[in-house]
Amino acid sequence: MIIVTTDFIEGYKITKTLGVVVGNTVRAKNIGKDIMAGLKNIVGGELNEYTSMLSDARDESMNRMINKATDLDADAIINIRFMTSAITGGAAELMSYGTAVKITKK
Repeated sequence: MIIVTTDFIEGYKITKTLGVVVGNTVRAKNIGKDIMAGLKNIVGGELNEYTSMLSDARDESMNRMINKATDLDADAIINIRFMTSAITGGAAELMSYGTAVKITKK
């Protein structure tokens, strides 16, 4: 599966648009990560616990988007984007979306 942020794929022709595919996940903080992040806030630096959590969430949302494109028998997903939103004070959603397409070599 080819996945790109552009609305075209170099060397390929889009033959059919299958529709928008979306993958999302909602992640919540936990007390252990909050304690470590609180200590980092005192001394400064990257909040590795949250970076790791968001990276895992991005990967999961992308996998879910790819699975939906696979269900449509897509060859590629074009114009992918990411979006985040706060659900509650302790949880956030990460969403991946794009357009599933069929392609052929030029």
